[in-house]
Amino acid sequence: MEQYVIKGGNPLVGEVTIGGAKNAALGIITAAIMADEPVLLENMPDVSDISALLGAVSNIGASVTKRDRHTVLINGSTISDINVEYESIKKIRASYYLLGALLGKFKRAVVPLPGGCNIGSRPIDQHIKGFEALGADVKIQYGSVIAVAENLHGAHIYLDMASVGATINIMMAATLASGNTIIENAAREPHVVDVANFLNSMGANIKGAGTEVIRIKGVEKLHRSEYSIVPDMIEAGTYMMAAAATKGDILIKNVIPKHLEAITAKLQEIGCQVEEFDDSVRVSAKGRVGRTNIKTQPYPGYPTDMQPQMAAVLTTAVGPSIITESIFENRFKYADELARMGARIKVEGTTAIIEGVEGLTGARVSATDLRAGAALVIAALSAEGFSVIDEIGYIQRGYEDFEVKLASLGGQIKKIRTERELQRFIFRAG
Repeated sequence: MEQYVIKGGNPLVGEVTIGGAKNAALGIITAAIMADEPVLLENMPDVSDISALLGAVSNIGASVTKRDRHTVLINGSTISDINVEYESIKKIRASYYLLGALLGKFKRAVVPLPGGCNIGSRPIDQHIKGFEALGADVKIQYGSVIAVAENLHGAHIYLDMASVGATINIMMAATLASGNTIIENAAREPHVVDVANFLNSMGANIKGAGTEVIRIKGVEKLHRSEYSIVPDMIEAGTYMMAAAATKGDILIKNVIPKHLEAITAKLQEIGCQVEEFDDSVRVSAKGRVGRTNIKTQPYPGYPTDMQPQMAAVLTTAVGPSIITESIFENRFKYADELARMGARIKVEGTTAIIEGVEGLTGARVSATDLRAGAALVIAALSAEGFSVIDEIGYIQRGYEDFEVKLASLGGQIKKIRTERELQRFIFRAG
């Protein structure tokens, strides 16, 4: 089993380049199979979630060819099966995007209920509500969602909550429905916009993505396209937090600063220096950061996917901080792991109260989900002594070459598989 071993205490200094957005890529891969012509996708992140989804679309007959590590050619004209196998997608939440893509293209889809990180209830009732409004009959049997429609037609759909997954799924299905569809209370996240832009590049007619109202005029078919995936704002935010936690100075390249505004505002509030450029941001910190209060919100509010990383930074802040989680109820499972490193965190329901300490100490901890794992890495890099992080498979779901990039910034981190490798790292790091 792979682990990270880390010796903390070094400020992270230098430059790091951000890859394509995992959350956008997952939607775009599924949208790509809706065309019967080749689609070339660039800036694809090389992470395990993406590999799993590419495998899933290949298993139903789509042609998937990797041109290089970050470029893939997909052709959906060869799809022969609308029954997605459980084994191919059991570990990724975004498997549900295959529902919208297959329903839109074939008017039928059979997709196992999704997996992913256990960070709380993430029901698909809004997805089902949307599909039914478009004319589909949807039922759950034998662990799968079965959606069937004789014809899909436009509809006026109001989402009870601004769900990213439901917005993207309904948008895909409506693209090939007859007539006009309006999605109200739509999610506004950058990856929703990126999926819409990609669909439009294939001939879809989608307007309003990035606002609360999306309007879709159905088209008969989609065509070939070449598209580059948007930079990953969560990967960028994670390195911003790493600079703050380690009292470092990092230039984070290939980003869209507009997407990072909520993160930037909080880092400035706690005393970090943040400089914005056209396609990069620079974050530096001197000394212990100050306290703050955070409540996670849908975009453009503070993102839930950046909540654990900020908690890691605030463990050594001067004074008490409060984090309120309004999206996922199980997102504080990392608190016990940070406490093993000396953090003082008290969780009460959906609120965590963090009393800043002067410093953390290394410990053996375990990642409980993707973003929690990143938070533990950040904490370990700032802590005194050695840390070992188990269950790093979670981290590899969403961060490409995480340990390589951190090491290039001066972090003492290595991926290991054996006790002998652990002892060798400790001996060499001293």
